[in-house]
Amino acid sequence: MVDVAVVGAGPNGLAAAVVMARAGLDVTLYEAADDIGGGSRTKELIEPGYLYDVCSAVHPMALASPFFRDFELSQRVDLRLPEVQHGTPLDQGGAALAYQSLERTVLELGVDGPAYGRLLAPLLARVDGVVDFTANQLLRVPKDPLAAVRFGLATLDQGTPLWGRRFREEAAPALLTGVMSHALGSQPSLSSTGAGLLLSILAHAGGWVIPAGGSLSIARAMADDLTSHGGTIRVGERVDSLDQVRPAKAILLDVAPPTLARLGGSEVPERYRHALEAFRFGNAACKVDFILSAPVPWLSSGLAKAGTVHVGGSRKAMAESENLVDMGRHPAEPYVLVSQPSVVDASRAPEGRHILWTYCHVPRNSTVDMAEAVTARIERYAPGFRDVVVASKTTTAAELSAYNENYVGGDFSAGLLDLRGLVQRPVVSPVPWRTPMPGVYLCSSSTPPGPGVTGMSGYHAAKYALKDIFRLQVPGLGLGL
Repeated sequence: MVDVAVVGAGPNGLAAAVVMARAGLDVTLYEAADDIGGGSRTKELIEPGYLYDVCSAVHPMALASPFFRDFELSQRVDLRLPEVQHGTPLDQGGAALAYQSLERTVLELGVDGPAYGRLLAPLLARVDGVVDFTANQLLRVPKDPLAAVRFGLATLDQGTPLWGRRFREEAAPALLTGVMSHALGSQPSLSSTGAGLLLSILAHAGGWVIPAGGSLSIARAMADDLTSHGGTIRVGERVDSLDQVRPAKAILLDVAPPTLARLGGSEVPERYRHALEAFRFGNAACKVDFILSAPVPWLSSGLAKAGTVHVGGSRKAMAESENLVDMGRHPAEPYVLVSQPSVVDASRAPEGRHILWTYCHVPRNSTVDMAEAVTARIERYAPGFRDVVVASKTTTAAELSAYNENYVGGDFSAGLLDLRGLVQRPVVSPVPWRTPMPGVYLCSSSTPPGPGVTGMSGYHAAKYALKDIFRLQVPGLGLGL
């Protein structure tokens, strides 16, 4: 009999397993796929020798997540920092660029640079408090109330139709909206703005790092720690019922709410089952990966140094594109999120070649191949892009959903990110990781703090399982322990 069974070897399942094993418990981690990683897998998707991140590629939270900081991830994984954290090409020429240095960013943004600085500097000054506020359950008293208040005021400033009142030109608002559009939702909105402001200040704090060799290196670091502390990983083993992993004393599930309802069967109380089955998912992504014979020929040379590029034009154009998706339509000129790992990691492709990772937002369950729309959008700001494309592969929203059961309908956020969805995740509770079933905990991104490779949902679930069942404290997670 094992003490703990964890189902799902994504970042949160791995984090939960690491915490439990570090506490001295006997842990078995089950994964239906043939390899670990979930949303942080890296594969040769097109041809041998070309390494693509299947889902997450750039990691703003790798240095900021409380779990990863305690785990000392930066000492376990080679995290590369591009010179330009992110950039947005502009319709009138040039680009808005975000450097790790807020001062340099403000200087290069021109007329609106000071306004951009006044928005973000107070948050950057209290970045630890902002991360604490956003990386935990919102229904709690924050450790730094002033940071929470400042974050809330900034979100109100940029999350309503009055979001343009502090700006006079296009560069600064386009730079911000490119980041806010990471979230799957309408623009402007308070939820998308909150997510975007957090990511924006992290670009000026630790930076948006890219793991050498791919995102799988983060999952492998956690898996290595788990096994070194006595844990067992069983890949290619699908769990279809909670009885399959019993008699474990604690069961932690890195699964979507409808999957939890299915696994629990008749054990799930009717009211809780209804909440799980009614859990709302958002829109989706269509992913297009490329092999290139040369770097992207951006008109603005600064974008060639950026780890991430948000292709969408002006703030207004990006909002229009995202709002079309929210209405169930496929934009002819979509907002495109671009990752350029080759900028800092030559190991991703054979010598002289490059890879490009992109996606655009589409309605949930979409089967539309957006490769041409994505290509045309990049070509608009990088003439000659088509000429350097050697090959490409599209993963539609429907295929993304089939790849990862947690991405229902292709929603990689594992749940709708509106104000209700931030609090009711999947239920309104001060401890939403607990379920009504004794010993069973939900630890997927469908619980707070939500999407992103942070390990925090797994950490929170493990913390309460240790307290409730084993009467243990959270152990130290550092390399020397």
